[in-house]
Parts: sequence; structure tokens; C-alpha cells
Amino acid sequence: MADTQADLSRWVGQTELIDDEIGLSQALAAAATLDDTVTQLGQGAPLPPLWHWFYFLPRAPQSALGLDGHPQRGGFMPPIAFPRRMFAGARLRFHRPLTIGEPAQREGVIRDITQKSGRSGSLAFVTVGYRYLQQGVLCIEAEQDSVYREPGPPVPAPAPAELPPPPEGAWVRTVTPDPRLLFRFSALTFNGHRIHYDRPYAIAEEGYPGLVVHGPLTAVLLLELVRHHSERPIVGFSFRGLAPLFDLAPFRLVATPAGQQVALEAQGPDGKPAMSASAELG
Repeated sequence: MADTQADLSRWVGQTELIDDEIGLSQALAAAATLDDTVTQLGQGAPLPPLWHWFYFLPRAPQSALGLDGHPQRGGFMPPIAFPRRMFAGARLRFHRPLTIGEPAQREGVIRDITQKSGRSGSLAFVTVGYRYLQQGVLCIEAEQDSVYREPGPPVPAPAPAELPPPPEGAWVRTVTPDPRLLFRFSALTFNGHRIHYDRPYAIAEEGYPGLVVHGPLTAVLLLELVRHHSERPIVGFSFRGLAPLFDLAPFRLVATPAGQQVALEAQGPDGKPAMSASAELG
């Protein structure tokens, strides 16, 4: 592992610069995917927080995709050999909204690569910092964590259980993650990872009991719960994935406001937390 760590350390500090147009059609497709019929979208309108994930997409040629549907590693992202890849968490600051209809720029830099041994085997974590700008003005700062792991034993399906009552004053939503939603979100983010739409592959090759709900989809749905219940601007957001969610049963989103902070949690059908998060209001 020491030799591998030394080799991967060469990727720390690597940078990437991507330009993109914050096009209206992509924002409208996002609203349709999220079943949002109330947000006013148009040229010059502000892009809702986290919707920048629907832009600056990887556009690897079909021939450059791996068996799992991800682009092969070794360009901007380091060539980590572990086959399983997941979006583990992120921390974001929203300084000002991106504007629909204007060009934007994303600056990326690999900040850290670490390897650990856990109960499920060896793991590698990659932390990438991003800055999103329009007309040279910083709009969003973000730090994202991806985790790579070795193949492990099959993941059991969560056993449905009666969920406890939510905290008093909480905002709650139940989401049914059917294959149509997962497929549309994959298309919206140009995400070819087969665990989200190819059930035979997800079960036979990666050991999941069903299709896997995208971590970014869960994060977006959590922040959408805040956005649609609070008129105050969202200035910060962080989240951490704890367990996978599947298309086998509905899951619950719970947001508990307390002053400027909103505690957020996505709960699986067994009532256990699948994602914990926090939003900061301005």
C-alpha cells in the first residue's frame, strides 16, 4: 500500500478547468426530473443551489468507459485500482447563485488522497476542491469526497420497519425511488455508472440487492426540501453518505430547522440514517 500511496500522491495538486454554459434547457430538464413545477426558470434567473451538478459534466468517449460505466481513471482523477466508486460527501458555500443563460467556469484541484483499511477491506478517499465562477466572480466553493473500495460481500436489502415520528416542527417528505427517476437523474448528470439503471449488473457484479439511488440525488432532494419550505437563502450545505438506498422501497427525508441551521437526514425503509446533512440559512 505504501508504494501505491506514493504513486497516487503525484495526483495531489492536479488541476482541471472546465467552461460551460448554464443553459436553460438543462435547468428545465432538472426541474422536470425533480417534479418541480413552481420554481421560475428563465434566461437571467438564478440557478437553485446544487443544480450546478447538472452542468460541467464528464464527456468521456464511449470507448473510454470502464465496465462499470465510469470514465476510465488516470486523467484528472487518479488511477486507483479499487473497482467500486461512490460519492461519499461534500461541503459547499453558496456566495451567489449562478445565472441561467450565462457562461461559467469550474476550477478543480485534487487536494488529498488517502488510503485506509476498514471492515469491508481497503479504501481510498479522494478529496477535490472546486470553485465556480461567472464573469470572474466566485459563486460557489465546494469540496467533494469520493471513496473507492475493493469488492466486498453482497449488500443485504434493508428490512422495512415502522419509522419513528419525526421531530416536532420538522419538514418531511417520502420519496419513491423508482427506476424512471434513477434513469432520468443518470441522464441529467451524464452518469454512466450501471448500478443506477442496470439491475442485473448491480446485483450480479457489485452485490447490491437492487438499483442504487445516486448519492447526489439524495443530497439534492434534501436541499430541495429546505428550499421549498424556507424563504431564506441557503448559504452553506454539507452532507455525508452513511449507507446506500435502493429502489426497493420508499425512503424518508427529514429536515429539522433551528435558527440558521437545518439538520437533515435521509432515512432508509428500516429507519436507519442513509445520509446525514446540514444546511445553513442566510
